[in-house]
Amino acid sequence: MFTAEERARLAVGLKETKKVIGQGAERVYLAADAPERIAEEIKALAGAKLCTVATMRELGAMCGIDVKASCAAVRSN
Repeated sequence: MFTAEERARLAVGLKETKKVIGQGAERVYLAADAPERIAEEIKALAGAKLCTVATMRELGAMCGIDVKASCAAVRSN
């Protein structure tokens, strides 16, 4: 789970995650069962900041949303 501070800096979904990576993400999360197209794109962009979560449902729950999420990122301070 994320702290309240991290949740305030959280971006969820491919478009928002890519934007945050470009601005300097603290950490990037990718669901292991994310579609291959999304996984390849995020892996190429995130590098060493990448953390893997077991499922999209689990990542969605971690982000505090009621739907699945393929990827998410925490913005740097």
